[in-house]
Amino acid sequence: MSQGYLAFILHAHLPFIRHPEHDYFLEEHWLFEAINETYLPLLRVFEGWLRDDIPVRLTISLTPPLLEMLRDNLLQERYSRSLDKTLELTYKELDRTTGNPEYQRVALMYRDLFETNKHDFHNRYHRDLVGAFARLQEAGILEIITSAATHGFLPLMEAAPAAARAQIIQGVNTYQKHFGRSPQGFWLPECGFAPGQDRFLAEAGIKYVIVDTHGLLFAAPRPRYGSFAPVYCRSGVAAFARDMETSKQVWSQHEGYPGDFDYREFYRDIGYDLDWEYIKDYIQPNGERIHTGIKYYRITGRTPDKQVYNPDWARDKAALHAGNFLFNRQAQLRHLTGIMDRKPIIVAPYDMELFGHWWFEGPQWLDYVVRKTVYDQSELALVTLSDYLQEYPRNQVATPTMSSWGWKGYNEVWLNGSNEWLYPYLYDAALKMQELARDYPAADGVLRRALNQAARELLLAQSSDWAFIMKTGTVIEYARRRFKTHINRFTGIYDQIKENRLEEQWIADLEAKDNIFADLDYRLYA
Repeated sequence: MSQGYLAFILHAHLPFIRHPEHDYFLEEHWLFEAINETYLPLLRVFEGWLRDDIPVRLTISLTPPLLEMLRDNLLQERYSRSLDKTLELTYKELDRTTGNPEYQRVALMYRDLFETNKHDFHNRYHRDLVGAFARLQEAGILEIITSAATHGFLPLMEAAPAAARAQIIQGVNTYQKHFGRSPQGFWLPECGFAPGQDRFLAEAGIKYVIVDTHGLLFAAPRPRYGSFAPVYCRSGVAAFARDMETSKQVWSQHEGYPGDFDYREFYRDIGYDLDWEYIKDYIQPNGERIHTGIKYYRITGRTPDKQVYNPDWARDKAALHAGNFLFNRQAQLRHLTGIMDRKPIIVAPYDMELFGHWWFEGPQWLDYVVRKTVYDQSELALVTLSDYLQEYPRNQVATPTMSSWGWKGYNEVWLNGSNEWLYPYLYDAALKMQELARDYPAADGVLRRALNQAARELLLAQSSDWAFIMKTGTVIEYARRRFKTHINRFTGIYDQIKENRLEEQWIADLEAKDNIFADLDYRLYA
């Protein structure tokens, strides 16, 4: 009989990036990298638990944009072509590294990885990774939760409540379309909680959310159990808090496991290291270098002189770190059971893309943690947040404070000097969308299509990714262009509707380009 619980939550999200108007588009590779290095490797880990009959419960969130992209035929075909190109490069690397056993061993590792990915994608899952995750949910290994429609940062929509509501309701609708059931939990984008918005979550049938630690610790009234048990908002939605210790052990730049010197170095990729003439067919068509996914070095230390990656050392270190993680959770649990009159729950949420993409050994580490938890001790059990609410349906009522898991814990990442100019346009568009929904309550034909497309463009403009990219300084021009494109498309549709001059061919072109949420109903904004 366990004395407490550990709940892993892996949050999978990418912005909706699909450009059928171009034969090649760099940012689409964000999805291809995630499939290669995170989603397929983790599916193999999860399938291993099912195969070995391991009694594990783990929560993942798959955001609506990611679900829509994973089931898009165009993107599936482009991923397949990209994977073939990567395999071609891998076999070139096997020839190039002949006579250098250290490097060839790593090249063989990549060949096996990408060959297995190709087999699984086409033959095991028939290109349907969403269906693969869904079957694991039906088998009881996973609980899959949803998120806002385009990962909009909800606390900055307080001035336009209908916009926040639409993000939430459409997120639930998209989940139901892909999984044929209703979600129990909801991943608040960036863990962004604003008091009062939980009423929209309750309306959508959501049972729980995850907030950052201080969001619960500063709740009113203060929670009796701190961050180790949920509270109910007055709407009836339960709020669980992220545990600070588990977060630091994995996320910390200086103390976290992924920075260990034996792990693979992310930034040394042959796309930058090798001669241009050799690598030119595997980088951008314009000749600009990119990551290929083939990396030969380990972190080594704070030095540019990197040593060759050793998969055995890395695997052993992942096992060691898994044992250390479990040891620390047991020590944490023993302290908590001495001061609590119920079983505590330690909530450990992470970005899924950390596991495999940024931290190459992350899937191995997670596999070791789960197997050690199940086989090597009995104090701690793995659960989902739904499981905990079933065991403890009565909880304190409190109102979490506004919070996020961003820098400084509030809104600054998504509202600062680099991106504040976005919000007047977003608020204006949200109010105009409400106006359209009110003025045309029963539209049909081309007008209905135009209204639905206006709602799509607004949702796409609201993605938290654009403000985040502008703050962090990566691909800033792409983020600005995407935001301006969607706002301009929304404004163009609005003007055409109000002036009764709809251009059906233009609407059809937008429907083909921004084809997210085929089931979207503009009356969400009414």
